[in-house]
Amino acid sequence: MPDAPAPARRLYRGGAVYSPADPFATAMLVEGSTIAWVGPDEAAPAWTRGGDEVVDLDGALVVPAFVDAHVHTTETGLQRTGLDLSGTSGPAALLDAVAAHARRQRARYGAGALVTGFGWDDSAWDTGPQGERGERGEQARLPTRAQLERAADGAPVQLSRVDGHSGLVSPALAAAAGLPAREEALVRLGEHAAALRARWAALPAAAAADARRAALRAAAAAGTGTVHEMSGPEFAPAGDLAALAALAGPGTADERAAGREALPRVVGWSAQLVADPDAAAAAVAALRAEGVDVGGLGGDLSVDGAIGSRTAAFRADYADAPGVRGTLRLSAAQVRDHLHACTRARVSAAFHAIGDAALDVLCAALEEVAADLGAPAVASCGHRVEHAVAADTGHTAVLARLGVGASVQPAFDAVWGGPQGTYARRLGPARAAGLHPFAALAAAGVPLALGSDSPVTPLDGWAGVRAAALHRTGGHGISVRAAFLAATRGGHRLAGLARAGGGAGEGGVLRPGAPATYAVWRTGDLVVQAPDRRVSTWSTDPRSGTPGLPDLAPGAPLPVCLRTAVDGVLVHDALGTDGSPAAPHG
Repeated sequence: MPDAPAPARRLYRGGAVYSPADPFATAMLVEGSTIAWVGPDEAAPAWTRGGDEVVDLDGALVVPAFVDAHVHTTETGLQRTGLDLSGTSGPAALLDAVAAHARRQRARYGAGALVTGFGWDDSAWDTGPQGERGERGEQARLPTRAQLERAADGAPVQLSRVDGHSGLVSPALAAAAGLPAREEALVRLGEHAAALRARWAALPAAAAADARRAALRAAAAAGTGTVHEMSGPEFAPAGDLAALAALAGPGTADERAAGREALPRVVGWSAQLVADPDAAAAAVAALRAEGVDVGGLGGDLSVDGAIGSRTAAFRADYADAPGVRGTLRLSAAQVRDHLHACTRARVSAAFHAIGDAALDVLCAALEEVAADLGAPAVASCGHRVEHAVAADTGHTAVLARLGVGASVQPAFDAVWGGPQGTYARRLGPARAAGLHPFAALAAAGVPLALGSDSPVTPLDGWAGVRAAALHRTGGHGISVRAAFLAATRGGHRLAGLARAGGGAGEGGVLRPGAPATYAVWRTGDLVVQAPDRRVSTWSTDPRSGTPGLPDLAPGAPLPVCLRTAVDGVLVHDALGTDGSPAAPHG
């Protein structure tokens, strides 16, 4: 990991600096925790003095660090330190992976240690006579509870589907969760939530600590300076937000000298449902007392589920499951009361809403609260919706009018969109073509931030930017510049008014006086790109005065992160002061 000491002044030169202060900047001076100057190489000598660290960028690009606006941090770390099932081709491969991981868990944590995994996707599996419908409309086999138990040699097993809204459990885990005994391993909705809570209770504390650190290191290596943690009893063990708060951030100079590892910041969203303003204020105060940098109350406070699991709530039936329309997990009254309480307490609220029926509930609640407390009161609180996958023109108008931001996940469209994708199979091509309407949301003035929902999709800011621009459905994409701003400044804007030490909208820009939270990238040509893959006349003309960004055309290699800094402190470093790769750190 990066060395702890931070120089008083660090000058970067010989590259490209993405800054509104100078669209042609090739150099940047960092002094302590802030940016002191950006400009051309030729002017750099006037800003340097003895003792400065001088870094030759060798053509690298310096940009604001990404903000990932929707992450399950500890779950992400478990995927990295534990069992990643995203590459399994069927139930036999899954069971083999469970058996191998159970042996590793037993060696590290002792007999009976929990086996937890993430990422299996039955829609891409081989097909057979049992279980969920597969990609080709046939039946994909799912392991039984007894098969999981045998593979894990009796240890409890919990394996989340790729969308995180259903899973597989063994008999031991099912019993711990209070679920009825049966052969079928698949759990959804309330059973899945109970299984997740039992999983967290069974997870060794050391495994949770390892996972948190692994996830934040991965975020730093991906050029991310801040993550929005979507916490709740289904998504993290008890005390997780406080544990993340103790670990996250660059720390003080004394702490780093004593051995603290500098890591990205974590803004915490807690899925606590409240019904009155005193409860909202008390919940935020309790989190702050634990050291949490609070974004607000909600995040994955779920109005519905996910499309892949057929639990996202829609007005019409799923095309591949007649009679199924998903499930509303919160009532209209619960959504309304939470929004009302948070608005009165001046706390940002956030809800997970994917299907059009779930968004109907959310938007009706927003309008009801606005009718009571006034639209300005609602708009001033920085409320947000997570995902907004099936937002239509009516939803978009309500969100825009009431100042509600949207944390969107473009990689969902890249993975599940398109005429042959999971969305089209679940909903039919016509309905699927209306999903993830980024252009309409942006055009209406809805504040956007980009998130990965990691571990559902990887921590990868540039992949998210590319997916937002190169939407699988024509007309829904936004420009690369707009997507990049949503992945940086947009994430700071949607951080929430409940944050300690500052309001929303700060950060995410490189200019004098701004926080020195940035990333250095090795990349190819810088261009100005249109929001449509079919446009080939992308501008490199400097007369436009628009700073260029990496070429994110289909098939172009994504940039490689060389360095990430948070408030001037390096949290990831693969760059020497002369531009060559740095020696690895332990």
